[in-house]
Amino acid sequence: MGNVLAASAPPPPSPPPPISGLLPNLEKPDSSVESHTSNGTSDTLENPGTIEELNKKCKGVFPTNFEGAKLMFNKGLSHHFQISHTISMSSFTQSGYRFGATYVGTHQLAPSEAYPVLLGDIDPSGNLNATILHQFGQRIKGKLATQVQKSKFTAVQMVTDYLGDAYTISMALGNPDVLNGSGLLVMHYLQSITPSLALGGELAYQRGPAVPGGQLAVLSAAGRYTNGDSTISGSLGSAGCLVCFHQKASQQLQVGVELEINCKLQESTGTIAYQIDLPKADLVFKGSVDTNWTVAAVLEKKLQPLPFTFALSGMINHDKQQFRLGCGLIIG
Repeated sequence: MGNVLAASAPPPPSPPPPISGLLPNLEKPDSSVESHTSNGTSDTLENPGTIEELNKKCKGVFPTNFEGAKLMFNKGLSHHFQISHTISMSSFTQSGYRFGATYVGTHQLAPSEAYPVLLGDIDPSGNLNATILHQFGQRIKGKLATQVQKSKFTAVQMVTDYLGDAYTISMALGNPDVLNGSGLLVMHYLQSITPSLALGGELAYQRGPAVPGGQLAVLSAAGRYTNGDSTISGSLGSAGCLVCFHQKASQQLQVGVELEINCKLQESTGTIAYQIDLPKADLVFKGSVDTNWTVAAVLEKKLQPLPFTFALSGMINHDKQQFRLGCGLIIG
């Protein structure tokens, strides 16, 4: 989920594009939905969004690296349906061909938000990633994600969000197995205290034969403070803490800083990242460096007037003496 303290059983990922910006933004809005004015403090306080999105601004600055070569072709068949063909070659991840499809429904909530949304991809071996997003009414959102590997369901995640006037309640269920009595249950609560401050907490409960003692519960606190173009957010629990800072220095430059402390492993990692946008040149550059001497960068360039986007990725790890280089081309 949005908290590293409950990451013992990660949910299945949505079908990830090999390069950032390949698919339309189909996830939930960045921070909040339009407030429902009634009485009391809800006239001035907005919905704070979900804890899963708490560090989204900072995480969005970090480069998404890939290795090898990727070729992706996007084709919109209508206003609601899009398909994609992806060919990848890599020595670190699975190579081959994947077919993807995205359907966006007709229930329009905002200029860039419509439901239901169905997206997924599949390879020639039948390995499938699929996600369904839908909004029920004005306040309830649901998400179902599943992953099939070698004709078996390897991961399932179900998420429900209730969006109140100035708070959000979320519940997620991962890999439920009624017969063996195993699975992961995560509950979130996030409340807007002031227009700039939101506080909440997370309770993660995991049960299964692989868990020490048969069951495990982790409680952590989370919060976000916004002041103009600056945002600081993070979470704190018995397993460690995560602190993120995001600063929009100008229209072209954004900076993100992340500090992660893991008490169980007794280690900490600090990372600084930046993003440079040059709209006139149709160019986006992201870079980062951390305390483990890992340097990473991604460059994306739109080749106008052709509908092509070229991406170049590089990462160097001085401690492990690793160097990874990747290039990709998006058509459509």
